[in-house]
Amino acid sequence: MSITIYIPCDSGAVSLGADRVATTIAELAQQRGIAIDIIRNGSRGMYWLETLVEVVTDAGRIAYGPVQANDVAGLFDADFINGGKHVLNLGLTEELAYFKKQQRLTFARVGKTDPISLDDYLTHDGYRGLNNALNMAQADIVKSITDSGLRGRGGAAFPTGIKWNTVLNTASEQKYIICNADEGDSGTFSDRMVMEGDPFVLVEGMTIAGLAVGATQGYIYLRVEYPHAHKALNAAIAKAYQAGYLGDNIRDSGKAFHLEVRLGAGAYVCGEETSLMESLEGKRGLVRFKPPLPAISGLFGKPTVVNNVISLASVPLILDKGGEYYCNFGMGRSRGTLPLQLAGNLKHTGLVELAFGLTLRELLYDFGGGSASGRPIKAVQVGGPLGAYLPESQFDTPLDYEAFAAIWAVVGHGGIVAFDDTVDMAAMAKYSMEFCAIESCGKCTPCRIGSTRGYELMDEIMQGRELDKNIPLLRSLCDTLLNGSLCALGGMTPYPVLSALNHFPKDFGVNETTNVA
Repeated sequence: MSITIYIPCDSGAVSLGADRVATTIAELAQQRGIAIDIIRNGSRGMYWLETLVEVVTDAGRIAYGPVQANDVAGLFDADFINGGKHVLNLGLTEELAYFKKQQRLTFARVGKTDPISLDDYLTHDGYRGLNNALNMAQADIVKSITDSGLRGRGGAAFPTGIKWNTVLNTASEQKYIICNADEGDSGTFSDRMVMEGDPFVLVEGMTIAGLAVGATQGYIYLRVEYPHAHKALNAAIAKAYQAGYLGDNIRDSGKAFHLEVRLGAGAYVCGEETSLMESLEGKRGLVRFKPPLPAISGLFGKPTVVNNVISLASVPLILDKGGEYYCNFGMGRSRGTLPLQLAGNLKHTGLVELAFGLTLRELLYDFGGGSASGRPIKAVQVGGPLGAYLPESQFDTPLDYEAFAAIWAVVGHGGIVAFDDTVDMAAMAKYSMEFCAIESCGKCTPCRIGSTRGYELMDEIMQGRELDKNIPLLRSLCDTLLNGSLCALGGMTPYPVLSALNHFPKDFGVNETTNVA
């Protein structure tokens, strides 16, 4: 009887040596005449413990980590295949404090299954949501999503049910579903983890969306820097077609949905939905004027649902257990769970999925373990490179869209990057302007010119030149970017710049904190 061992195929784990660990375990097992079965799973999201090796025992999965290839011989000597004691033995995976305290809904299967095994997916409640949707009226599917309170997890937090309802009620001979998988924000990796660790959940979610609004074609717009996700998605899509979960006659229902992956070329601005559609149409990625909204006139001028990976990956659970079940998680108007990605100067970097409502402080210390350097955490940027920098005085803010808006911040895609007290916040503000200048599509003047002038202005400020003139000028420039830009790239660049200036004035050579207004 063979021993089952799980080793991640997740690209984050692979970058930390997972492939070498898997090869070494296989070789030594063969040399020692031990029968094993290695399954490459998704990462559990505890990246400081990668490579995390899990051995199936009668008591459950025993975790060992972080394992390097040169640790493997010692693990065999300690009889790790039977859960033997070793310095890297962490105990039962499900009992690890970081993992046990989470509320995994969207990530329920990630790390537990072989990502591209349809049998595994079905065994772990896969396609139950689609089976329900096939027996429901379109309006009832949309109502389930509306009742769940699901909002866009890509950053804008727009109610998903309203978007779907608009597409459903817009007459057209052709409609589309687009998954925005162009995950370009710094410190974010939840989309990648889903696509690499549980691709079928995204395929199922998009299929349900297609049934709900009457769309027969879907596209996953994937960033080219995600080759592992590309491979996993294509494998899952092929198996879904073979098993009748995609095609002209889904599970003999007479309903059709087709799906394919399209690769982006690396432009950050193509994470914006209208620029993404321009790219899908084979054009340069330039932002479109709105209206018309994509839900009315989107891809090729047809009604189009554009949602991000986590939004669509949340759909199967909602159709399986009902909108009320999902809505019971969270607080206020922020319902359900959000996969939060901890990065930067933290001891325990990784992914945490929890219901809305916990505070930044809980995330940073209860899960993140404080700074990796051991120094005080000075600032945290939430929501990617266009998110505000929050000082320690705001760490007790609950993770909630409205609570963050009240302090002029954004939850965004749930990326959290921590900095200790050695960071220069003026330099970070300068970087934000530089980022905007580099990534601007160039269509609107405030973003194209304003970001370049802002970068030059920050250079003057950092050299201490004419602060009484240049800092008010920086504020005026940010006001122009905020109110005059065509899309969120230029419109949100003032968030990191002004938050750095307001909360950390000494880094700019200013002694008094002033308000954003």
